[in-house]
Amino acid sequence: MIKAVFAGTFDPPTLGHLNIIERSSKLFDQLDVLVSVNPDKHTLFSDKERMDMLLELTKGFSNVSVHIWNSLVVDYCKKENATVLVRGVRNAMDFAHEFDLSLMNRQLGSDIETLFLPTEQKYFLVRSSSIKEAARFGGDISKMVPPLVEKALKTKFS
Repeated sequence: MIKAVFAGTFDPPTLGHLNIIERSSKLFDQLDVLVSVNPDKHTLFSDKERMDMLLELTKGFSNVSVHIWNSLVVDYCKKENATVLVRGVRNAMDFAHEFDLSLMNRQLGSDIETLFLPTEQKYFLVRSSSIKEAARFGGDISKMVPPLVEKALKTKFS
């Protein structure tokens, strides 16, 4: 059985994130979606809110589970016997950043492989920070996030 981890801040979860989750769920026996807690990042949604949204959005995938983690992702992988880290990339800048992280993760956990999964073209411009800014000013974000997330963003900014 191959277990993979897809970690991120998910503030908020986007259609791009869901695309990576859906595609990864077909590649691996088990996929753990990890809501990463980074004390240096200021998030709009709490850890629990992000987890609850992802739980709802992934309930149709029988091999996907959602967890919160506040330490190194590699430590989670070791604890849960996951051998693959899935990283979604939109462009060359994303790849450069993720590649550097993969080298660090490889040093921390040599048994863990990183798989770079390019985002489908229609999600290239979907970035959580841009979505929050558009939502803050009443922009149409319906093509970037699921309805559940769109509603949560409207509630936060009303």
